[in-house]
Amino acid sequence: MADERDGVPLTNLDQELFPDAGVTKRDLIDYLDAMADRLIPVLRDRPLSVIRVLRGQDQFMQKNLPKYTPDWVPRTKIWADASHREVTYALGNDRRTLLWFGNQRAVEYHPALMLAGSHHPTHLIMDLDPPENGGFRLAVAAARLVQQVLTEAGMPGAVKTSGSKGVHVFVPLAPDAAPEDVAAVQRAVAARAERLDPDLATTAFIKEDRHGKVFLDATRAGGATVVAAYSPRIRPGAPVSFPVDWADLDSVTPGDFTVRNAAGLAGDRDPWAEALPGPVPLEKGLVEEGHTIPVARVQAMHEGKRRARAKRAAQE
Repeated sequence: MADERDGVPLTNLDQELFPDAGVTKRDLIDYLDAMADRLIPVLRDRPLSVIRVLRGQDQFMQKNLPKYTPDWVPRTKIWADASHREVTYALGNDRRTLLWFGNQRAVEYHPALMLAGSHHPTHLIMDLDPPENGGFRLAVAAARLVQQVLTEAGMPGAVKTSGSKGVHVFVPLAPDAAPEDVAAVQRAVAARAERLDPDLATTAFIKEDRHGKVFLDATRAGGATVVAAYSPRIRPGAPVSFPVDWADLDSVTPGDFTVRNAAGLAGDRDPWAEALPGPVPLEKGLVEEGHTIPVARVQAMHEGKRRARAKRAAQE
């Protein structure tokens, strides 16, 4: 007889989740079940992309729900300009949906930055990514720079591990924040943090221009996603993106929080909900400064074309 939970059939529970995971599919589903009351609030009513990893295949991101999705999975439809089609996204609004995704080997949960039907980002997000040969401590040091900038601007934030090697800083925003202004403020925060310690941190979007520094990624805006607090990651040991108090940030590593222990570490608490401050308006000085800073992706695209032309000219 097949295993079942909340009416969701569960299969192949004793298979390893992915190579080097150190956990089984059962462990994933048990984790999602145990953390549902904390994971659902960060997913609720947000178009949800998941990263699945099927046996013997490379991981892949799934946005559009497959045709075999049960009718009871909540969903929303969004027009995708890039692919010129309507995409049906799941909404991670209930325990049953999480269990179904777990059985589909959906390991990572990446919600949209805006609620379904809204055009206002709910958070300002800074993604701090250490260099290839750098470690988590560098990302922590860069997070301190971002914390200083945000504190001085009256926009305090909460911090979590990314579940990989970096750090995410979140600032809840007032409900009327315009997406172009949020993106501008993120650029300004990154620029100010870079000025505080240009030997440690950089806003350079092109990797070869970072020169071993922490990348202050201010591009998590608009239609982007970011991995949710409490989401597992497809990394050796199955780590989890987990909230950390600012005071404790220097004493943790990403591997401290995994599918095996994160529920126990959280206990009966919701550390992310506790850590997040109340929503704040965008600081006007940051808005004004940010609008003077070019959009990183656009600037990088033009620079890439310029370098390609220069390389061709040199070869000729």
